[in-house]
Amino acid sequence: MTALAIEAFAPDMTSFRRGRDFSAWLGLVPRQYSSSGKERLGRVSKAGQTDIRRLLIIGAMSRLNWMGRRSIPEGSWLAEMLSRKPRMLVAIALANKMARAVWAMLTENQDYRDPVYAKAAVA
Repeated sequence: MTALAIEAFAPDMTSFRRGRDFSAWLGLVPRQYSSSGKERLGRVSKAGQTDIRRLLIIGAMSRLNWMGRRSIPEGSWLAEMLSRKPRMLVAIALANKMARAVWAMLTENQDYRDPVYAKAAVA
């Protein structure tokens, strides 16, 4: 469903220079109130395409559900975030990471590679 929404509502991925720009277009990055070299990050901006952002957050929340949490490896980025931050904030961060991965896959015309198996193939 998310892939269909991205295909239907998102502009061409080559119009974004990097994954962070696509994520910012979706509204999954903190709003910046920075001046004189002091960086101030606020709440998530919620700008951009609502449907895609909502689907990515729903997908991230389903990963953080009770059943999904049992399969999160100890010491991983996600496990560390869950131990320190509220669950909804972790879901937004995971949705941001998923949006960047979608951008990378679409711009490089590649399929998803699981990081665990990618590391094993290199070693």
